[in-house]
Order: sequence, then structure tokens, then C-alpha cells
Amino acid sequence: MAVDVEVGTELFVEGSAQPDFIVILDGEAAIVHHDHLSGAETTVAVHGSGRFLGELSLLTGQRAFVRARTTRPTRVLRIDQIAFRRLLAADTEIGDLVFAAFVARREILVAGSASATLRIIGSRYSREALELRSYVRRQQLAHTWIDLDDGGVDGVEVFLAGLGVRIGDTPVVVTPTAVLRAPTVGELAAHLGLVYQPTSLHVHDVIVVGAGPAGLAAAVYGASEGLDTLVVDRVGVGGQAGTSSRIENYVGFPSGISGGELVERAALQAQRLGARITSPCTVTGIESVCDGYRLTLGDDTVLVARAVVVALGVQYRKLAIPDLERFEGAGVFYAATDLEARVCAPGPVTVIGGGNSAGQAAVFLAGQGSAVTIAVRGDGLGDTMSSYLIDRIEATGDITVATHTEVVELHGDRHLTSITLLDNRTGATTVQACTGVFSFIGAVPFTGWLDGFVRLDDAGFVLTDTDLADPGFEPLPFETSRAGVFAVGDVRARSMKRVAAAVGDGSSAI
Repeated sequence: MAVDVEVGTELFVEGSAQPDFIVILDGEAAIVHHDHLSGAETTVAVHGSGRFLGELSLLTGQRAFVRARTTRPTRVLRIDQIAFRRLLAADTEIGDLVFAAFVARREILVAGSASATLRIIGSRYSREALELRSYVRRQQLAHTWIDLDDGGVDGVEVFLAGLGVRIGDTPVVVTPTAVLRAPTVGELAAHLGLVYQPTSLHVHDVIVVGAGPAGLAAAVYGASEGLDTLVVDRVGVGGQAGTSSRIENYVGFPSGISGGELVERAALQAQRLGARITSPCTVTGIESVCDGYRLTLGDDTVLVARAVVVALGVQYRKLAIPDLERFEGAGVFYAATDLEARVCAPGPVTVIGGGNSAGQAAVFLAGQGSAVTIAVRGDGLGDTMSSYLIDRIEATGDITVATHTEVVELHGDRHLTSITLLDNRTGATTVQACTGVFSFIGAVPFTGWLDGFVRLDDAGFVLTDTDLADPGFEPLPFETSRAGVFAVGDVRARSMKRVAAAVGDGSSAI
């Protein structure tokens, strides 16, 4: 509805839950970043007659992190969230215009002064801080990272005392409405409004469990077919693909594309079409109810759907070596993005594994200034890695391939400084300087919650369609031993374990 408002009226403020879509019919409104610690205000943008307010948070559900204030008498049109989503779906021309503006505005906010609306303060060697930073990066949230180890903050204790916290409270997250002491990713997501709150009576057409390429493809196709689609993920958007520095064999991107950028685009596409994506949400159980399924989350939240698409993917195996947990996030990593690279560069690093993920990580890390050792247990890369990556590695002077080599010990105080390598043919050991170990070995599916509910193979991967051979039951493609429950991507037994194959699985299952 259209309403007239006076000068100085705040149309929404920081912490507002899912504000309306607002069109300035006549007048003017300023988007203002208000620093609740100092009281200072910065004008981010000014919108006049014929313009609309908002950015991607109107699609993701994030609470407002800036405020909008009228600067002269103004007439506005307010459209609530339900009507707004219907408008985007019904009118392609308007949807394209609004979506393009939202994406551009988020990019401006991330790069500009509004990045100070969310500040993460901690040590670069803190696993908890790295998890928070990885989450906000996956969610494309405007934020600023303040590293207590880089010497950029004079008088660390004085600085923290000004926030009312101590070094022992870090990592600390400063938001427009609160100072969070050592929050978990889940607590931060809930504070920002990024955790979906279902109603007790709502039944989704399909719930997709996992937001990697397979899950996001299912979300895009589900939403485009008009299905009420919800995606839940235990970590955040991206899966393993989201941690890849560059994918060079995905169709349509001749110069390659980072895994993060690929899944970010897919997530935005799904949300634009009407899908909801929420994380972190860990599914702990599933049971049949009436004509559908009931999923239980780790916080005992219950979701109900007519169909379920399992797209959880896999996780890399952990090294069976002493002190591993102490060094995770402080020198041992399972992803190779610029976040991890900044902790290590320009020091020497070791990549463990002989698959494409390991090859992509090695090339990326060498490009960030680190001397890279690729440690493989076998006698080479030819049987496990794509040819284009092997060629790239051979052409890169700062990468050494160490065959028949295993990492058996980690050394360091606050963070990793060196490792012990074992030659598995001779038993000889060597201590080598190392600021980062990047582990890309093996694959373990996230299917413990499905055990006993659908059929799994001996390794825990989900059996589907032709692998079932159950008399009296003719499953659809990608369908499990439970009608209406599908498995796609890496979690599916005998899947290709490639991004393109995962996208095909997810879209085909819908």
C-alpha cells in the first residue's frame, strides 16, 4: 500500500526482520550505516523518486544491516515479502531489473563502507574464526576481518576492552545490534536471521538436503517448476565445489571459474526463482509420515516434505596422525581458498592427495606465492588426476610432486611450522618446513542419519534405481529404496564425482 511519510522517518533499521520491498513513489530516502559502537553514521546511497530500496537480503531473509531514512517528505509503496516474491515470479521484466540491482548493490556494500556493519575479530590461527569467516564468505555477506596477529591493531587488549570483551572471548563478531563473544556459526546465522523458521503446519513440496552443485541444481529446477522448495545444509552453500579455487573443465566457462563463484551464482538463481536456502542446518533423522517425510534437525526443529532429495556430498578423510585436531584451522585445512592461502603464504605448503581437488589446490597455492609439495602415496598422478591439471603442475616451477610419500607428524606451537614426511617404500623420514597442510584424501558420505531408512552400500553411499533390484518396486531414476526419497551427486553410489555430473543428477531428479 502507498503511504506518505515525514522527513526523518526510518523506513527500516538495523535488525529489522525481512523488511518490505519499498518503492519511492515521490521523495527521497538515504541508506545509512550506523555504527552503534561509535555512534557515527555514513551515508551509503541515496534513492529518489522512481527507485526501490533493498538488496539481496530481501531474497536470503537476512535481517537489515543498514537503515533507510527519508530526507524529505516522501510517498512510498510497501510490498510485503509474499507479494514481492509473487511479483518476481510473475513478471520477468521486473524480476530481471530488481535482481540485477540487488546483485550490484550487494557487491557495492561488500566492497564499501557498509562492510563495517559486520566485523569479525580474532586470530588468523583460530579454527573458530576461520569457520565464521568461511561462512560469511559463502553467504556473500558484507563484512570486515580484523586480524589480531597482523599488527594492524594497536594495543589489542585496549581495542577489545573498548568492545567490552577480552582476548579470551575471541573470536568476536560485532554486528549492528550486538557484540557476539565466540559465537558458533549457527549462533551467528540465527542472529542475522539466516536460519529458516518453519511453521508447524507447513508442508514443502521438496526438501533438498545439501547445498552443493547437485543440491543447488535440484533447487533451481524445483523452484522453476513451481515446487515449494527448501534447501538445508549443515555448513553453508557450496559443498566441496565451493572450496575449489578454479574449475577449468566445466562447460561454458572457457577461462575456468572458481567453485565459490559457480555455487554463488547457482544459489542466487535458486533464490530468485523462489527456493529458500538455510544453513547451518544438520539433519539428524528422517521418518515417513502420511504421504511424505518428516526431517529432524540438530536443534530438534521438524520439517515436513512430500519428497526429499539427498545431496549431502562427501567430506575428505582426516589424516590419522597425532595432534591433528590442534592444528586444524592453524595449519591443517580441507579447502584451498584465499582465506586459507593468506594464513600460509608465502611459506611452503604441502597438498596431500592425487585427485583433481588436490591439483587445483596446488596450482592455486603456488600462484599465491607458496612453494608447494604434492604428497601422494602411489607412484604418480596419471591414474587419478585430469591431464590438463597434470600439464599445469608440470609447467609450474614452484610445485614438486613427492611420490610414495605420507605426512606422519605435525610440528609447531600456536600454528604449524614443519611436518615429518615418510617414504613408504624405504621407511625413511624427513622433516620439512611447512606452514600449511591441505588434505584432499578419500571421501566419506554424510549418511549416518539415513542408515536403516534407505539402502546404503558397504561404504555408506546411497543405492538408487538400477542398483536396488528390489522385486515389486520399480524406482524412478535417482530414487532410493524409499519412494519419494532421491539421492544425487557424490552421495549416490557409483556417481561420477564431478561437478557437471552432480548438476545433471540434481536437475534430473526433479
